Amino acid sequence: MPTPAELTKISVQEFTKRFRNEMIPLSNTFAYFSAAPLSEEDVREHLEEPISALPQGVLAGFTSVSVFLVPFLERSGGEDYVTFDRPDPKERFWAGQFASGPTAIMVFGVKDRAVADYHYDFYHAIATLAANRMPAGAPEEFSELLAQEIREHVHGEVDDESWALKQALLQKPAPLRRDSKAFRSYARQAFIDTMTLYLHGICCDIDVETGPRQIPSRHLRKRLELLHQLYPPPRGFAVFPEELKS
Repeated sequence: MPTPAELTKISVQEFTKRFRNEMIPLSNTFAYFSAAPLSEEDVREHLEEPISALPQGVLAGFTSVSVFLVPFLERSGGEDYVTFDRPDPKERFWAGQFASGPTAIMVFGVKDRAVADYHYDFYHAIATLAANRMPAGAPEEFSELLAQEIREHVHGEVDDESWALKQALLQKPAPLRRDSKAFRSYARQAFIDTMTLYLHGICCDIDVETGPRQIPSRHLRKRLELLHQLYPPPRGFAVFPEELKS
């Protein structure tokens, strides 16, 4: 079997299949494989710290999560590839995730990627896996909170994808229906984007970027409080400033 260094470009699925027997366990659930040697600091920053901050209930239903760290990821011709040569920026992407039953696989391109940005990629992938396990794509309580925001004409969103879906939903002439395809798509993405922020905030000291598309802080706080209730952080981790003081 060729080593990662001997491969120039290979599909993501073929890469994970080839090296799945070389995974290094991190816990009862997580294991990883890196296409290049990692220092102790790399393992701590890219794996141990972000994994240790995960609430217990976020990955409910998954018995195994495999994390692959590779130099670059390229999407071309409808296929996703692991590549050791820097791809065209238009074809480059940073993270992918897929699941089969109770097993999840996450692949991250880490070369030239700042650790803080990688943490965002990691938690966005985790949030996406969590949403995909839910029939409605988001918890019922979270969907109800979103419906309330819309009824109160709350402006803004957490990230660009949920912003775009919210605008498409608001432009529809029909009254709001939580069982509509448009609302379900929006709720799923809003959950993913908000959950990403929530998880990232448990792990790291981050700032929420302000801007004309950003949801007002008091409404964002309500969302984070709900996620805190549904997915309590591990013991010893804080989310809100007052928790740090206590």
